[in-house]
Amino acid sequence: MFKYGIDRLNVSKVLAISKGSLKAGLTNEAKVKISTSRKHVEVMAKSNKAIYGINTGFGPLCDVQITPQETSKLQENLLITHAVGVGNPIDKELSKIMMICKVHALSQGFSGVRLELIERILYFINNNLLPVVPEQGSVGASGDLAPLSHLFLPLLGEGEFWVENDIKLAKTVLKAHGLTPIKLLAKEGLGLINGTQFILAHTIVGLSKMEYLLDLADVAGAMSIEGYQGSFSPFRDELHKIRPFKGTIKVAERMFMLLYKSQNVGSHENCSRVQDPYSMRCIPQVHGASRNAYYHLEELAEIEMNSVTDNPIVLNETEAISGGNFHGQPLAMALDYCSIAASELGNIADRRCFLLLEGKFGLPRLLTTGGGLNSGFMIPQYTTAALVTENKSLCFPPSADSIPTSLGQEDHVSMGSISGRKFNQILGNLEKILAIELMYGAQALEFRRPNTFSDIIEENFKIIRNKVPKLEDDRILKDDINNMIKLVNMQAFNLR
Repeated sequence: MFKYGIDRLNVSKVLAISKGSLKAGLTNEAKVKISTSRKHVEVMAKSNKAIYGINTGFGPLCDVQITPQETSKLQENLLITHAVGVGNPIDKELSKIMMICKVHALSQGFSGVRLELIERILYFINNNLLPVVPEQGSVGASGDLAPLSHLFLPLLGEGEFWVENDIKLAKTVLKAHGLTPIKLLAKEGLGLINGTQFILAHTIVGLSKMEYLLDLADVAGAMSIEGYQGSFSPFRDELHKIRPFKGTIKVAERMFMLLYKSQNVGSHENCSRVQDPYSMRCIPQVHGASRNAYYHLEELAEIEMNSVTDNPIVLNETEAISGGNFHGQPLAMALDYCSIAASELGNIADRRCFLLLEGKFGLPRLLTTGGGLNSGFMIPQYTTAALVTENKSLCFPPSADSIPTSLGQEDHVSMGSISGRKFNQILGNLEKILAIELMYGAQALEFRRPNTFSDIIEENFKIIRNKVPKLEDDRILKDDINNMIKLVNMQAFNLR
Protein backbone atom coordinates (compact mmCIF):
# COMPACT_ATOMS: atom_id res chain seq x y z
CA MET A 1 0.00 0.00 0.00
CA PHE A 2 1.21 3.50 -0.82
CA LYS A 3 1.13 5.91 2.14
CA TYR A 4 0.23 9.47 1.10
CA GLY A 5 2.51 12.11 2.56
CA ILE A 6 4.98 9.49 3.80
CA ASP A 7 6.16 7.30 0.91
CA ARG A 8 7.74 8.61 -2.31
CA LEU A 9 5.83 8.71 -5.57
CA ASN A 10 7.24 7.91 -8.99
CA VAL A 11 5.66 7.60 -12.43
CA SER A 12 4.86 3.90 -12.14
CA LYS A 13 3.32 4.30 -8.67
CA VAL A 14 1.10 7.20 -9.76
CA LEU A 15 -0.16 5.23 -12.75
CA ALA A 16 -0.70 2.13 -10.61
CA ILE A 17 -2.76 4.14 -8.10
CA SER A 18 -4.73 5.66 -10.96
CA LYS A 19 -5.49 2.24 -12.44
CA GLY A 20 -6.37 0.76 -9.04
CA SER A 21 -3.59 -1.85 -9.01
CA LEU A 22 -1.86 -0.09 -6.10
CA LYS A 23 -3.90 0.81 -3.05
CA ALA A 24 -3.18 4.15 -1.44
CA GLY A 25 -4.35 5.81 1.73
CA LEU A 26 -3.54 7.98 4.73
CA THR A 27 -1.66 6.53 7.69
CA ASN A 28 -2.07 7.80 11.25
CA GLU A 29 1.33 9.47 10.86
CA ALA A 30 0.09 11.42 7.84
CA LYS A 31 -3.15 12.33 9.61
CA VAL A 32 -1.19 13.78 12.55
CA LYS A 33 0.91 15.92 10.17
CA ILE A 34 -2.23 17.18 8.41
CA SER A 35 -4.06 17.97 11.67
CA THR A 36 -1.06 19.72 13.20
CA SER A 37 -0.68 21.93 10.14
CA ARG A 38 -4.39 22.73 10.28
CA LYS A 39 -4.16 23.85 13.90
CA HIS A 40 -1.38 26.25 12.95
CA VAL A 41 -3.62 27.84 10.31
CA GLU A 42 -6.53 28.18 12.74
CA VAL A 43 -4.32 30.14 15.12
CA MET A 44 -3.00 32.41 12.33
CA ALA A 45 -6.50 33.03 10.96
CA LYS A 46 -7.42 34.75 14.21
CA SER A 47 -4.28 36.87 14.27
CA ASN A 48 -4.26 40.63 13.72
CA LYS A 49 -1.05 40.20 11.73
CA ALA A 50 -1.58 40.05 7.97
CA ILE A 51 -0.62 36.59 6.69
CA TYR A 52 -0.97 36.12 2.95
CA GLY A 53 -3.78 33.85 1.83
CA ILE A 54 -4.96 33.14 5.36
CA ASN A 55 -6.39 36.48 6.39
CA THR A 56 -5.65 38.59 3.29
CA GLY A 57 -6.88 38.84 -0.28
CA PHE A 58 -4.99 37.27 -3.15
CA GLY A 59 -2.60 38.45 -5.85
CA PRO A 60 -2.66 42.26 -6.11
CA LEU A 61 -5.24 42.29 -3.27
CA CYS A 62 -2.73 40.82 -0.81
CA ASP A 63 -2.73 44.18 1.04
CA VAL A 64 -6.42 43.82 1.94
CA GLN A 65 -6.93 42.10 5.29
CA ILE A 66 -9.96 39.83 5.73
CA THR A 67 -11.91 39.36 8.97
CA PRO A 68 -12.28 35.84 10.45
CA GLN A 69 -15.99 35.98 9.62
CA GLU A 70 -15.22 36.51 5.93
CA THR A 71 -12.58 33.78 5.65
CA SER A 72 -14.83 31.00 4.35
CA LYS A 73 -16.42 33.22 1.70
CA LEU A 74 -12.94 34.36 0.64
CA GLN A 75 -11.77 30.78 0.02
CA GLU A 76 -14.89 29.75 -1.87
CA ASN A 77 -14.77 32.90 -4.00
CA LEU A 78 -11.21 31.94 -4.90
CA LEU A 79 -12.28 28.68 -6.58
CA ILE A 80 -15.34 30.21 -8.20
CA THR A 81 -13.52 33.20 -9.71
CA HIS A 82 -10.49 31.21 -10.87
CA ALA A 83 -12.49 28.51 -12.70
CA VAL A 84 -12.16 30.24 -16.08
CA GLY A 85 -10.67 27.45 -18.19
CA VAL A 86 -11.71 26.99 -21.81
CA GLY A 87 -11.37 24.38 -24.53
CA ASN A 88 -12.00 20.66 -24.57
CA PRO A 89 -11.91 18.69 -21.31
CA ILE A 90 -8.65 16.95 -20.51
CA ASP A 91 -8.60 13.17 -20.46
CA LYS A 92 -10.23 11.63 -17.39
CA GLU A 93 -6.96 9.90 -16.48
CA LEU A 94 -5.28 13.30 -16.21
CA SER A 95 -7.96 14.54 -13.80
CA LYS A 96 -7.40 11.51 -11.59
CA ILE A 97 -3.62 11.88 -11.63
CA MET A 98 -3.97 15.56 -10.71
CA MET A 99 -5.98 14.58 -7.62
CA ILE A 100 -3.51 11.82 -6.66
CA CYS A 101 -0.60 14.25 -6.84
CA LYS A 102 -2.49 16.98 -4.97
CA VAL A 103 -3.41 14.64 -2.11
CA HIS A 104 0.23 13.63 -1.74
CA ALA A 105 1.33 17.28 -1.61
CA LEU A 106 -1.38 18.31 0.87
CA SER A 107 -0.63 15.32 3.11
CA GLN A 108 2.93 16.39 3.86
CA GLY A 109 1.80 18.80 6.55
CA PHE A 110 2.71 22.21 5.12
CA SER A 111 -0.60 23.27 3.56
CA GLY A 112 -2.92 23.71 6.52
CA VAL A 113 -6.04 22.10 5.06
CA ARG A 114 -8.41 19.93 7.08
CA LEU A 115 -8.22 16.15 7.07
CA GLU A 116 -11.90 16.15 6.06
CA LEU A 117 -11.03 17.93 2.83
CA ILE A 118 -8.31 15.46 1.87
CA GLU A 119 -10.55 12.51 2.70
CA ARG A 120 -13.23 13.89 0.37
CA ILE A 121 -10.69 14.10 -2.49
CA LEU A 122 -9.66 10.52 -1.69
CA TYR A 123 -13.32 9.51 -1.96
CA PHE A 124 -13.41 11.06 -5.44
CA ILE A 125 -10.27 9.13 -6.43
CA ASN A 126 -11.38 5.79 -5.01
CA ASN A 127 -14.87 6.04 -6.52
CA ASN A 128 -13.77 7.37 -9.92
CA LEU A 129 -15.58 10.66 -9.42
CA LEU A 130 -13.48 12.56 -11.92
CA PRO A 131 -14.05 16.30 -12.31
CA VAL A 132 -14.31 17.87 -15.76
CA VAL A 133 -11.29 20.12 -16.34
CA PRO A 134 -10.88 22.35 -19.45
CA GLU A 135 -7.49 22.04 -21.15
CA GLN A 136 -6.69 25.74 -21.59
CA GLY A 137 -6.29 28.66 -19.22
CA SER A 138 -3.24 28.01 -17.04
CA VAL A 139 -0.08 30.12 -17.33
CA GLY A 140 1.80 27.78 -15.02
CA ALA A 141 2.65 30.15 -12.20
CA SER A 142 0.79 30.74 -8.96
CA GLY A 143 0.26 27.16 -9.96
CA ASP A 144 -2.23 25.81 -12.44
CA LEU A 145 -4.93 28.07 -11.06
CA ALA A 146 -7.73 27.62 -13.61
CA PRO A 147 -7.53 23.82 -14.07
CA LEU A 148 -7.12 23.18 -10.35
CA SER A 149 -10.13 25.41 -9.64
CA HIS A 150 -12.24 23.33 -12.04
CA LEU A 151 -10.81 20.15 -10.48
CA PHE A 152 -11.99 21.12 -7.00
CA LEU A 153 -15.21 23.05 -7.68
CA PRO A 154 -17.14 19.78 -7.09
CA LEU A 155 -16.04 19.89 -3.45
CA LEU A 156 -18.37 22.90 -3.19
CA GLY A 157 -21.14 21.23 -5.15
CA GLU A 158 -20.24 23.30 -8.21
CA GLY A 159 -18.68 22.26 -11.51
CA GLU A 160 -19.10 18.91 -13.22
CA PHE A 161 -18.11 15.25 -13.03
CA TRP A 162 -17.59 12.60 -15.65
CA VAL A 163 -20.09 9.76 -15.23
CA GLU A 164 -18.85 7.09 -17.64
CA ASN A 165 -18.63 9.16 -20.84
CA ASP A 166 -21.30 11.67 -19.88
CA ILE A 167 -20.90 14.98 -18.05
CA LYS A 168 -23.13 15.53 -15.01
CA LEU A 169 -23.56 18.44 -12.61
CA ALA A 170 -21.47 17.95 -9.47
CA LYS A 171 -24.35 18.63 -7.11
CA THR A 172 -26.37 15.84 -8.75
CA VAL A 173 -23.50 13.35 -8.48
CA LEU A 174 -22.73 14.29 -4.86
CA LYS A 175 -26.37 13.74 -3.93
CA ALA A 176 -26.35 10.32 -5.59
CA HIS A 177 -23.37 9.39 -3.39
CA GLY A 178 -24.95 10.78 -0.24
CA LEU A 179 -22.37 13.57 0.01
CA THR A 180 -22.95 17.18 0.98
CA PRO A 181 -20.82 20.07 -0.34
CA ILE A 182 -17.86 21.10 1.80
CA LYS A 183 -17.59 24.62 3.19
CA LEU A 184 -14.02 25.78 2.78
CA LEU A 185 -12.21 27.41 5.70
CA ALA A 186 -9.06 29.54 6.01
CA LYS A 187 -6.22 28.71 3.58
CA GLU A 188 -8.07 25.74 2.04
CA GLY A 189 -9.01 27.27 -1.30
CA LEU A 190 -5.48 28.52 -1.76
CA GLY A 191 -4.03 25.15 -0.79
CA LEU A 192 -6.19 23.47 -3.42
CA ILE A 193 -5.45 25.67 -6.41
CA ASN A 194 -1.84 26.76 -5.82
CA GLY A 195 0.27 23.97 -7.27
CA THR A 196 1.66 22.43 -10.45
CA GLN A 197 -0.51 19.33 -10.64
CA PHE A 198 -1.85 20.07 -14.15
CA ILE A 199 1.69 20.39 -15.53
CA LEU A 200 2.76 17.39 -13.47
CA ALA A 201 -0.07 15.13 -14.65
CA HIS A 202 0.75 15.86 -18.29
CA THR A 203 4.41 15.16 -17.50
CA ILE A 204 3.63 11.81 -15.88
CA VAL A 205 1.44 10.63 -18.77
CA GLY A 206 3.99 11.89 -21.30
CA LEU A 207 6.89 10.15 -19.57
CA SER A 208 4.98 6.88 -19.55
CA LYS A 209 4.31 7.15 -23.29
CA MET A 210 7.83 8.28 -24.10
CA GLU A 211 9.46 5.41 -22.22
CA TYR A 212 7.65 2.96 -24.51
CA LEU A 213 8.23 5.00 -27.66
CA LEU A 214 11.96 5.27 -27.00
CA ASP A 215 12.19 1.48 -26.95
CA LEU A 216 9.85 1.17 -29.93
CA ALA A 217 11.95 3.62 -31.95
CA ASP A 218 14.92 1.30 -31.44
CA VAL A 219 12.87 -1.67 -32.66
CA ALA A 220 11.64 0.26 -35.71
CA GLY A 221 15.18 1.41 -36.44
CA ALA A 222 16.51 -2.14 -36.17
CA MET A 223 13.81 -3.43 -38.49
CA SER A 224 14.66 -0.73 -41.03
CA ILE A 225 18.35 -1.60 -40.80
CA GLU A 226 17.52 -5.27 -41.42
CA GLY A 227 15.41 -4.33 -44.42
CA TYR A 228 18.10 -2.00 -45.77
CA GLN A 229 20.83 -4.51 -44.93
CA GLY A 230 22.68 -1.83 -43.03
CA SER A 231 25.82 -2.30 -40.98
CA PHE A 232 26.00 -3.79 -37.50
CA SER A 233 29.35 -2.19 -36.57
CA PRO A 234 28.07 1.30 -35.50
CA PHE A 235 26.56 -0.35 -32.42
CA ARG A 236 29.71 -1.97 -31.07
CA ASP A 237 30.70 -1.23 -27.50
CA GLU A 238 34.23 -0.15 -28.44
CA LEU A 239 32.83 2.87 -30.24
CA HIS A 240 30.54 4.11 -27.49
CA LYS A 241 32.67 3.60 -24.40
CA ILE A 242 34.97 6.38 -25.66
CA ARG A 243 32.00 8.80 -25.78
CA PRO A 244 29.96 7.45 -22.88
CA PHE A 245 26.70 9.38 -22.82
CA LYS A 246 24.19 7.37 -20.82
CA GLY A 247 21.47 7.39 -23.47
CA THR A 248 23.86 6.58 -26.31
CA ILE A 249 25.31 3.58 -24.50
CA LYS A 250 21.80 2.32 -23.70
CA VAL A 251 20.65 2.57 -27.33
CA ALA A 252 23.82 0.96 -28.68
CA GLU A 253 23.30 -1.98 -26.31
CA ARG A 254 19.70 -2.28 -27.43
CA MET A 255 20.55 -2.17 -31.12
CA PHE A 256 23.20 -4.84 -30.59
CA MET A 257 20.59 -6.96 -28.80
CA LEU A 258 17.93 -6.38 -31.48
CA LEU A 259 20.26 -7.44 -34.31
CA TYR A 260 22.17 -10.18 -32.48
CA LYS A 261 22.38 -13.55 -34.26
CA SER A 262 20.56 -12.25 -37.33
CA GLN A 263 21.34 -14.42 -40.32
CA ASN A 264 20.39 -11.47 -42.55
CA VAL A 265 23.04 -9.26 -40.91
CA GLY A 266 25.66 -11.93 -41.42
CA SER A 267 24.71 -12.46 -45.07
CA HIS A 268 26.20 -9.14 -46.22
CA GLU A 269 29.21 -8.75 -43.92
CA ASN A 270 31.62 -8.60 -46.86
CA CYS A 271 29.56 -6.29 -49.09
CA SER A 272 31.18 -3.31 -50.81
CA ARG A 273 29.36 -0.63 -48.80
CA VAL A 274 31.62 1.36 -46.45
CA GLN A 275 29.02 3.11 -44.29
CA ASP A 276 25.30 3.79 -44.00
CA PRO A 277 23.43 7.13 -44.02
CA TYR A 278 23.23 8.92 -40.68
CA SER A 279 19.61 7.96 -39.96
CA MET A 280 20.80 4.36 -39.55
CA ARG A 281 24.44 4.74 -38.55
CA CYS A 282 23.74 7.41 -35.91
CA ILE A 283 20.77 5.77 -34.18
CA PRO A 284 22.68 5.46 -30.87
CA GLN A 285 23.66 9.13 -30.91
CA VAL A 286 20.25 10.49 -31.96
CA HIS A 287 17.95 8.10 -30.07
CA GLY A 288 20.40 8.30 -27.18
CA ALA A 289 20.18 12.08 -26.99
CA SER A 290 16.40 11.75 -26.78
CA ARG A 291 16.84 9.24 -23.95
CA ASN A 292 19.05 11.71 -22.09
CA ALA A 293 16.24 14.28 -22.28
CA TYR A 294 13.81 11.66 -20.98
CA TYR A 295 16.09 10.82 -18.05
CA HIS A 296 16.35 14.49 -17.15
CA LEU A 297 12.59 15.08 -17.18
CA GLU A 298 11.95 11.87 -15.23
CA GLU A 299 14.37 13.01 -12.50
CA LEU A 300 12.72 16.43 -12.21
CA ALA A 301 9.20 15.01 -12.30
CA GLU A 302 9.93 12.67 -9.40
CA ILE A 303 11.20 15.61 -7.34
CA GLU A 304 8.06 17.57 -8.21
CA MET A 305 5.58 14.82 -7.40
CA ASN A 306 7.10 14.52 -3.91
CA SER A 307 7.19 18.27 -3.29
CA VAL A 308 4.88 20.84 -1.73
CA THR A 309 3.97 23.38 -4.40
CA ASP A 310 1.27 25.55 -2.86
CA ASN A 311 1.65 28.93 -1.15
CA PRO A 312 2.11 30.04 1.57
CA ILE A 313 3.93 27.16 3.28
CA VAL A 314 2.83 26.73 6.90
CA LEU A 315 5.76 26.11 9.25
CA ASN A 316 4.18 26.65 12.68
CA GLU A 317 1.38 28.62 14.32
CA THR A 318 3.16 31.93 13.86
CA GLU A 319 5.04 31.52 10.59
CA ALA A 320 3.89 30.97 7.01
CA ILE A 321 6.39 31.59 4.22
CA SER A 322 5.02 33.21 1.08
CA GLY A 323 7.26 32.09 -1.77
CA GLY A 324 7.16 30.69 -5.27
CA ASN A 325 7.06 26.89 -5.04
CA PHE A 326 4.04 26.98 -7.35
CA HIS A 327 6.11 28.30 -10.28
CA GLY A 328 6.15 25.75 -13.10
CA GLN A 329 9.51 26.68 -14.64
CA PRO A 330 11.48 23.61 -13.41
CA LEU A 331 9.18 21.28 -15.35
CA ALA A 332 8.31 23.69 -18.17
CA MET A 333 11.87 24.00 -19.47
CA ALA A 334 12.50 20.25 -19.25
CA LEU A 335 9.17 19.53 -20.99
CA ASP A 336 10.23 21.74 -23.88
CA TYR A 337 13.57 19.91 -24.04
CA CYS A 338 11.75 16.57 -24.07
CA SER A 339 9.38 17.81 -26.77
CA ILE A 340 12.35 18.43 -29.04
CA ALA A 341 13.70 14.99 -28.12
CA ALA A 342 10.41 13.27 -29.03
CA SER A 343 10.14 15.27 -32.25
CA GLU A 344 13.64 14.17 -33.28
CA LEU A 345 12.69 10.50 -32.89
CA GLY A 346 10.02 11.09 -35.52
CA ASN A 347 12.34 13.14 -37.71
CA ILE A 348 14.96 10.41 -38.00
CA ALA A 349 12.28 7.70 -38.42
CA ASP A 350 10.90 9.54 -41.46
CA ARG A 351 14.39 9.59 -42.99
CA ARG A 352 14.65 5.82 -42.59
CA CYS A 353 11.27 5.42 -44.29
CA PHE A 354 12.60 7.48 -47.20
CA LEU A 355 15.72 5.28 -47.51
CA LEU A 356 13.61 2.12 -47.74
CA LEU A 357 11.73 3.58 -50.71
CA GLU A 358 14.77 4.45 -52.82
CA GLY A 359 15.13 1.03 -54.42
CA LYS A 360 18.76 0.44 -53.39
CA PHE A 361 20.71 -2.64 -52.32
CA GLY A 362 18.19 -5.20 -53.50
CA LEU A 363 14.99 -3.47 -52.41
CA PRO A 364 12.47 -2.55 -55.15
CA ARG A 365 11.57 1.10 -55.53
CA LEU A 366 8.66 2.10 -53.29
CA LEU A 367 8.81 -1.41 -51.78
CA THR A 368 6.73 -2.90 -54.58
CA THR A 369 7.70 -5.22 -57.44
CA GLY A 370 4.92 -3.80 -59.60
CA GLY A 371 6.05 -0.19 -59.71
CA GLY A 372 4.39 1.92 -62.38
CA LEU A 373 1.00 0.28 -62.25
CA ASN A 374 1.38 0.26 -58.46
CA SER A 375 2.53 3.13 -56.27
CA GLY A 376 3.38 0.78 -53.40
CA PHE A 377 4.43 2.62 -50.26
CA MET A 378 5.12 5.97 -51.91
CA ILE A 379 2.42 7.97 -50.16
CA PRO A 380 2.57 6.98 -46.45
CA GLN A 381 5.91 8.77 -46.32
CA TYR A 382 3.99 11.96 -47.20
CA THR A 383 2.10 11.36 -43.96
CA THR A 384 5.28 10.93 -41.91
CA ALA A 385 6.69 14.10 -43.51
CA ALA A 386 3.53 16.02 -42.57
CA LEU A 387 3.60 14.72 -38.99
CA VAL A 388 7.30 15.52 -38.62
CA THR A 389 6.73 19.12 -39.72
CA GLU A 390 3.73 19.42 -37.42
CA ASN A 391 5.92 18.26 -34.55
CA LYS A 392 8.62 20.75 -35.49
CA SER A 393 6.05 23.54 -35.33
CA LEU A 394 4.99 22.32 -31.87
CA CYS A 395 8.59 22.54 -30.62
CA PHE A 396 8.46 26.29 -29.99
CA PRO A 397 9.21 26.43 -26.25
CA PRO A 398 6.33 28.00 -24.30
CA SER A 399 8.72 28.29 -21.35
CA ALA A 400 10.63 30.93 -23.34
CA ASP A 401 7.54 33.16 -23.19
CA SER A 402 5.96 35.05 -20.32
CA ILE A 403 2.99 37.42 -20.19
CA PRO A 404 2.43 39.26 -16.89
CA THR A 405 -0.85 38.58 -15.08
CA SER A 406 -2.59 39.69 -11.89
CA LEU A 407 -1.87 43.40 -12.45
CA GLY A 408 1.84 42.62 -12.58
CA GLN A 409 2.00 40.79 -9.25
CA GLU A 410 2.63 37.66 -11.30
CA ASP A 411 5.04 39.34 -13.69
CA HIS A 412 6.89 36.19 -14.81
CA VAL A 413 5.02 32.98 -15.54
CA SER A 414 6.20 29.60 -16.88
CA MET A 415 3.53 28.68 -19.44
CA GLY A 416 4.36 25.11 -18.41
CA SER A 417 0.81 23.91 -18.88
CA ILE A 418 1.18 24.59 -22.60
CA SER A 419 4.54 22.81 -22.59
CA GLY A 420 2.89 19.73 -21.07
CA ARG A 421 0.02 19.69 -23.53
CA LYS A 422 2.32 20.15 -26.55
CA PHE A 423 4.65 17.41 -25.30
CA ASN A 424 1.77 14.94 -25.39
CA GLN A 425 0.62 16.16 -28.82
CA ILE A 426 4.11 15.50 -30.18
CA LEU A 427 4.14 12.02 -28.63
CA GLY A 428 0.77 11.29 -30.26
CA ASN A 429 2.22 12.20 -33.66
CA LEU A 430 5.34 10.15 -32.94
CA GLU A 431 3.17 7.08 -32.35
CA LYS A 432 1.80 7.45 -35.88
CA ILE A 433 5.24 8.00 -37.44
CA LEU A 434 6.73 4.91 -35.79
CA ALA A 435 3.67 2.88 -36.81
CA ILE A 436 4.38 3.72 -40.46
CA GLU A 437 8.10 3.00 -40.14
CA LEU A 438 7.31 -0.42 -38.67
CA MET A 439 4.96 -1.10 -41.57
CA TYR A 440 7.70 -0.13 -44.03
CA GLY A 441 10.23 -2.23 -42.18
CA ALA A 442 8.04 -5.32 -42.29
CA GLN A 443 7.55 -4.89 -46.06
CA ALA A 444 11.31 -4.51 -46.57
CA LEU A 445 11.97 -7.72 -44.63
CA GLU A 446 9.82 -9.61 -47.15
CA PHE A 447 12.45 -8.92 -49.82
CA ARG A 448 15.26 -10.36 -47.66
CA ARG A 449 13.76 -13.82 -47.37
CA PRO A 450 14.77 -16.60 -47.07
CA ASN A 451 17.16 -14.82 -44.68
CA THR A 452 16.07 -14.88 -41.06
CA PHE A 453 16.41 -12.18 -38.44
CA SER A 454 16.92 -12.01 -34.68
CA ASP A 455 14.22 -13.66 -32.57
CA ILE A 456 12.85 -10.32 -31.41
CA ILE A 457 12.61 -8.92 -34.95
CA GLU A 458 10.94 -12.11 -36.15
CA GLU A 459 8.44 -11.89 -33.30
CA ASN A 460 7.56 -8.27 -34.08
CA PHE A 461 7.31 -9.09 -37.77
CA LYS A 462 4.65 -11.70 -36.91
CA ILE A 463 2.78 -9.18 -34.73
CA ILE A 464 2.60 -6.83 -37.71
CA ARG A 465 1.62 -9.54 -40.19
CA ASN A 466 -1.25 -10.66 -37.95
CA LYS A 467 -2.83 -7.25 -38.60
CA VAL A 468 -1.27 -6.00 -41.83
CA PRO A 469 -0.56 -8.41 -44.73
CA LYS A 470 2.28 -7.97 -47.19
CA LEU A 471 1.47 -5.42 -49.89
CA GLU A 472 1.35 -7.16 -53.29
CA ASP A 473 -0.88 -4.90 -55.38
CA ASP A 474 -2.08 -1.43 -54.43
CA ARG A 475 -4.88 -1.30 -51.92
CA ILE A 476 -6.33 1.32 -49.58
CA LEU A 477 -3.61 1.71 -46.94
CA LYS A 478 -5.64 3.75 -44.46
CA ASP A 479 -6.85 0.62 -42.69
CA ASP A 480 -3.33 -0.80 -42.57
CA ILE A 481 -1.97 2.41 -41.07
CA ASN A 482 -4.78 2.56 -38.51
CA ASN A 483 -4.14 -1.06 -37.53
CA MET A 484 -0.46 -0.26 -37.05
CA ILE A 485 -1.32 2.77 -34.92
CA LYS A 486 -3.58 0.59 -32.77
CA LEU A 487 -0.72 -1.87 -32.23
CA VAL A 488 1.47 1.02 -31.08
CA ASN A 489 -1.24 2.46 -28.82
CA MET A 490 -1.87 -0.98 -27.30
CA GLN A 491 1.89 -1.35 -26.71
CA ALA A 492 1.63 -4.73 -28.48
CA PHE A 493 5.25 -4.95 -29.60
CA ASN A 494 8.01 -6.92 -27.92
CA LEU A 495 10.73 -4.42 -27.01
CA ARG A 496 13.30 -6.61 -25.26
